[in-house]
Parts: sequence; C-alpha cells; structure tokens
Amino acid sequence: MSCFKTIKQLPQKLIDNLDSLDYTQMTKVQEQAIPVLLQGKDLIAQAKTGSGKTAAFGIPVIMGIDIYSKDPQVLIMTPTRELAEQVSKELRKLARYKDNIKIVTLAGGTPMRPQINSLEQGAHIIVGTPGRLQDHLSRETIPLYDISTLVLDEGDRMLDMGFFDAISKIISNLPPKRQTMLFSATFPDKIEQLSREILKTPERIIIEDSHSKQTIRQVAYRAETHEKQKILLQIISTYKPRSVLIFCNTKIVVDELANWLYSNNYDAQALHGDLNQRERNEALLMFANGTMPVLVATDVASRGLDVKDIDLIVNYDLPHDPEAYIHRIGRTGRAGTKGVAASIYLPNQKFELEEVAPEVSLEQISYSNTKRGFTVSGKMKTLCIDGGKKDKLRAGDMLGTLCKEIGIDGRVIGKIEIFDRKSYVAVDSSVSAKALDGIQRSRIKNKKFRVWIL
Repeated sequence: MSCFKTIKQLPQKLIDNLDSLDYTQMTKVQEQAIPVLLQGKDLIAQAKTGSGKTAAFGIPVIMGIDIYSKDPQVLIMTPTRELAEQVSKELRKLARYKDNIKIVTLAGGTPMRPQINSLEQGAHIIVGTPGRLQDHLSRETIPLYDISTLVLDEGDRMLDMGFFDAISKIISNLPPKRQTMLFSATFPDKIEQLSREILKTPERIIIEDSHSKQTIRQVAYRAETHEKQKILLQIISTYKPRSVLIFCNTKIVVDELANWLYSNNYDAQALHGDLNQRERNEALLMFANGTMPVLVATDVASRGLDVKDIDLIVNYDLPHDPEAYIHRIGRTGRAGTKGVAASIYLPNQKFELEEVAPEVSLEQISYSNTKRGFTVSGKMKTLCIDGGKKDKLRAGDMLGTLCKEIGIDGRVIGKIEIFDRKSYVAVDSSVSAKALDGIQRSRIKNKKFRVWIL
C-alpha cells in the first residue's frame, strides 16, 4: 500500500490531519478510488465493509468544498441512520484541516424541526437516508440545486431495503451535471441497472480481498433446533472472544436470546428496529466501549456499525442470501485484523448454507477447547451525563474533571462520546462508583450536571 503523500494533489494540511488520525497508509480502495475521483470522474466501486471507503470518497469530497457557499454541494445517501451517523462522524474528522465545513445528517428516528433549522442555517455536505431525504424533498426544506457531487454508499443494501423509487426520485431533483459515486459490496442486477441510469462513463474498481480467508475464518456448526442455545455457548467458549456480535433474523428472537444470555451471566443486549434512536445509540455505544460486549442484533446492525476488533460474529440464524452474509461477517476482520465468523445451521439447512456461504468450513465443536464456566463480561461501566455539545461540553472537560478533580487515573478511562444533549464516559468497573460520586459532587465548566450509570 502506498502512503497518502504519493497523491500529489493532496494539500499538506490534509496529509498532516490524516497522520493525526493514524491514516498513514491507504487501503486498496483508497489507493484506487482517490486519484480517479480527484479527476472528477464518475466511479463504481465494489468494496466490502471495513475497506476504508468512507475516506476513499470523503477525502476528494472535502477537498472540493467551497466553504464560502452556504448551499449544499454534496449529497451522500446511506441505507441506515447508523451508517449516516458513522459517515458524518468520519467526514468531520477528515475535514478538520479545512475551516467551517458544515455537515448535516438527515435520518429518521429524530424530529424534523431541528434538521430543518440546520438546513436553514446552511450546510456544505448532507448525509442522509432515502426515506428522510424524501420527506424533506416533499416539504421543500432541502435545497438540491447546487449539488455537484452525489455519493451512494452501500447501494446494494439500499435497494434490498426497497429504496429504488425513493433514490430515483431524489436523483431526478439533482443537477444533471455532477460527479456521481456508487459504492456497493455486491453487484446484483438492480445495482447494474441503477448505475446505468445515474452514472456517466464511470471508472470501475473491484476490491476483492476485503474478506479474504487470511482475515476471517468462516466456520459452521450443525445443531438441532432445541440445541441452538447450547451450541451458541459452546462456540463462544471455544473462541473465547472479548466481544461477540450475534445475528438473528427476527426481533422476537433477538429479544429472547439477549435476555437468555443476560440471565446466564453474559453482558448481552439487543439491537433492532423497534428501539428508539436513543436506545439504539446507547446499545451501540456500550458495545463499542466494552460495557456490554455481547450484542444480539437483526441485520440493522450489519451496516453502519463502527466497532473495531469484533472478535467473533455468530449467525444464530442463517441469513437469507449471500449478500446479507457478506455484510454480516464484514463486521469482523476489518482493516487486516483477524476474526471468526461462525454460523449455526439446522440439518435441513445444509444446502441453504452452501448457497449463502460457499467458502464456509463445516466443523464440529471440540469440547476439549471449550472452557467450563466461560462468559463474556464487560470490563467497563458507562456514565451518562445530562449535558452535551449544546452545553459546550468537550471530551477534555470530562477528562479534566475525572483526572484532576476526582483523582482517577487516565489509564482506566475509556471512550468519551459527546452528543447534543448527553455525554457518555466509559470507565473501568473498579472506579465507576468513585467516578459517579465525584461527578455528582463536582462542577463541569462551573455547572452541575445530573449523572447516572447506564
């Protein structure tokens, strides 16, 4: 892989910012896509999750922004609100070298009015889901006449979710003269059709080795229906992961399995579409920071889940098609790290397994590798503070209060996440009571805040 400095068009301030973010090497999709996009060409890129595609389109997009224009210049469509939030967060990091770039996220699960207010104040980049973008379009609250760049991220998933008509309607309202980028992990017929309709003489790149056998070990275990829970525990005990992401096909099974695991001393929680946005944010946050290292989810979590080093993926229920399987297992083995993707299949599902996962290895549980009494427990606790960006709070304020005023060693403080109205701080379980009591007694930026443990 080449260093970013080899791309001569990149300004030094951008390279310095990339270095500060540990973007010292390019992934293959970045290496191939960025030079093409800097030439202003349309692009089709087949790249799986974890390949670094956000930076691949984000770097050229940010370089092309005219900060003196207040109307949106870039529209990025994603299939889920989680991915929209993740992309926005990553773009804000990439844009630090360039002053006053405003990025607005338009996704469901949050009220329309704050989004409308943000748009009225001006935005350079809009990141949104097709459904919410269509809502704004129908209300005429989203100006699209200056859009010069369109990005469709995880296009196959958007079409799987039935957004073809919404995408087509939104694109019909964009200027015909624009640069268009389509990123997709798989290329079914509908994606090919969409690409022919919206791209002009595009360059095509294919990154084939994102989920190579060297990074993800794919295994499957046979089980009778009544044995699935027992086999699941034996799989976890065999691989002894620090974090586990378990996929089920229905919300009911997700809830039942998460509750059963929790009752068996696993720090497990559920994630599915019936949760509200705050509940989903907190579930993802506690999974990422090590408070609840077992996440049981529907396929809503196979996109937009920005968690590094997930050791084990388990398909408790087989996915319905190869594309869903690819997106599920793509949550492990990211950026060259190693991971395991284990599937449980019923006796009558062997043919189905071969269809969705042709490279999987059929194995039997080796009881000599299982550890009696092994569980996956969180090493951290998450403090929720009733204040956030709207209160001018920053991560440094939290860190200063915990370390300097309360006397907690910075080495036992984990991730700090600041949202508009709330902040979340992960601390080692051994100091959680001290941290809670200390913040309750202290002032942050000369103000008292309510705090509790999630």
